[in-house]
Amino acid sequence: VVGEQPPGYDVGDAYHHILMSILMAARAHDKQAIDGPYLQIKDIEGYKRVAGRSAALGFDGKWVLHPGQVEAANEVFSPRQEDYDHAELILDAYEYYTSAEGGAKGAVMLGDEMIDEASRKMALVISAKGRAAGMQRTKTFEPPEG
Repeated sequence: VVGEQPPGYDVGDAYHHILMSILMAARAHDKQAIDGPYLQIKDIEGYKRVAGRSAALGFDGKWVLHPGQVEAANEVFSPRQEDYDHAELILDAYEYYTSAEGGAKGAVMLGDEMIDEASRKMALVISAKGRAAGMQRTKTFEPPEG
């Protein structure tokens, strides 16, 4: 099956190097990384498994060959609500703490987590994916008093 591990190859992911090469080339040229097709169009669980592998590596999406794969692709590549909410909190907190009112700091604590410019950039990606999926935030950042 295209996209599955070759029979007898049980020592790792036969496609890891290829997928990482595609991902690095896409990122180097500021392009989205989209994984190729999964030909077993009726095997939605197989599609989710293979798409999940790509999503875990950082891919932005995967081809869909049939309308039955669309919902699975959206499920796999959209952030979970808690991840979307956390990304929005990071963005709000970082904006506040880097402002004059928040002390113009470059790195701060948000609960038990240190956030900085790198955190902000990662949160922007998650936030954009969540908004594209139609998500609404369920938590808001509250600046500390006094």
